[in-house]
Amino acid sequence: MNKQLLLELPGSVQVYKSIDTTWDTNEAVNCPADFLNTLEPSGVPSHTLELKIGAPIMLLRNLHPPSLCNGTRLCIKKLMPNIIEATIMTGQFAGEDVFIPRIPIIPSDFPFQFKRLQFLVRLSSAMSINKAQGQSLKVVGLDLLKPCFSHGQLYVVVLELEMSTFCTS
Repeated sequence: MNKQLLLELPGSVQVYKSIDTTWDTNEAVNCPADFLNTLEPSGVPSHTLELKIGAPIMLLRNLHPPSLCNGTRLCIKKLMPNIIEATIMTGQFAGEDVFIPRIPIIPSDFPFQFKRLQFLVRLSSAMSINKAQGQSLKVVGLDLLKPCFSHGQLYVVVLELEMSTFCTS
C-alpha cells in the first residue's frame, strides 16, 4: 500500500540501495552481498528504499531522543545522496526540520553478523495498528480485508482518533 501511495505523489522516485557487508571475512564467501541484500530483519530498513519529496516516513530507531525516536513520523523535504532533510509531523517537535543520515546498523538476531548502511526510515503512508499507537491522527483509512491480529486492536484505533473520520475498505 505504501508503494501505491508513493506513486500518487508528484515528482520522481529516488532509489537508495544499502551497502551490506559481513563482519567476518570468512563469512564473506558464504554470505555474498546479493544474499545479504535479500535479508529483512525486524527494525532494519530494506536494502532498497524508494522515496519522494513530500512522502511521509517513519524512523525505525532512536536517533536523537526526545525529538527523533523510533516511530517518529516525518515528511521528506529534500533528498540528497547521504542525507534526508525532513520535517517532524507529530508531537511536541512538530514543524521542526531535521537531517537524517545513512547509519550503519548491525542486526543481532542472525547466526552471523552483517552490517547494513542505510537510512533508518520506512514509508509510513500506511502503518500497522501497533505503530499507530500514540500517534495523533486526524483521518484514518482502515483496511480490514484481513482481520485484526489480536483482540482489542480495532478498539485501539478508534481510541487514537482525534476526529471520527473513517475510510474503510
